[in-house]
Amino acid sequence: MGDSPPLACGNDVNMKAIEITSFGAPEVLVLGTRPDPAVPTAGSGELLIRVTASGVNRPDVLQRTGNYPVPAGASDIPGLEVAGAIVGGDAKAMADAGFKIGDRVCALVAGGGYAELCVAPIGQCLPVPEGLSDMEAASLPETFFTVYSNVMDRGRLQAGETLLIQGGTSGIGVTAIQVGKAFGATVIATAGSDEKCQACLDLGADDAINYKTHDFAVEVKRITQGKGVDVILDMVAGEYVKREVECLAEDGRIVIIAVQGGTKAEANAGLVLRKRLTITGSTLRPRSVAFKADIAASLNARVWPLLANKTIKPVLFKTFPAAQASAAHQMMESNQHIGKIVLTW
Repeated sequence: MGDSPPLACGNDVNMKAIEITSFGAPEVLVLGTRPDPAVPTAGSGELLIRVTASGVNRPDVLQRTGNYPVPAGASDIPGLEVAGAIVGGDAKAMADAGFKIGDRVCALVAGGGYAELCVAPIGQCLPVPEGLSDMEAASLPETFFTVYSNVMDRGRLQAGETLLIQGGTSGIGVTAIQVGKAFGATVIATAGSDEKCQACLDLGADDAINYKTHDFAVEVKRITQGKGVDVILDMVAGEYVKREVECLAEDGRIVIIAVQGGTKAEANAGLVLRKRLTITGSTLRPRSVAFKADIAASLNARVWPLLANKTIKPVLFKTFPAAQASAAHQMMESNQHIGKIVLTW
């Protein structure tokens, strides 16, 4: 994984990429070739990355099925995170950010990650943490940006508080467990099997609840001796919200980041009032470059050193050659994975 030489973007440049040939099942993902001028070129404030690895995320599945429209101006190619080497870009902005041609970086992007070349705003690029492979680095941006923004910023998690993570073995979950513990919280995670619950404990969770055999709200009250949890990271929504309100401590916060259980929810408004609860949520993809750059700066200062010293570690479940993107999506939808799925180029 040494430095890559600069890429001459211009005539006769071709790029392999995963195309969504039509909305539907994983089989609609096909490896194709995009010739110049369809090959991306970096503009002001941007880097061009020769991609070694691309992270696979739940929003990619939603985009493939036609349920997650591409933001205006973003690539139609799926993929929200990449790792590789810088091969071009805005020279002044690159120097100001401390990057140079050949540096290994990982980046959060609004699209275009399933390709050999990808353009990323410089503010959304981070150096590959010392000691990590490009495959490990490609598993970081989407989940770490999401977790830090929602757990630490929006959820305002503090040392000594208790964090409940719904879906502890997802890519988001394995990240949230480790970030929560690293910043001094007690962590409870839910998962869909005893094996997955053990994986949560192995990653540092203090308790794990099998949501298929136990009511998480009842278990949370038992574990916390009736107090409840301070922050809940919720990827389910739907009927979960009612029970989450019931198991929050006073001044507790629910942060909804996905709606896998449905968009409609009921909750006891009286409890919200009496316990002074906050129910909030966010999506990251449509936010501004400046907003994401602020998260990147916080990650670089507070979390990247923890990755370098192994306090926090990437959790890779399986890698696939990029041409097998459909198999990667099948695995994502099977919910068998513990951690991240990555494509390699």
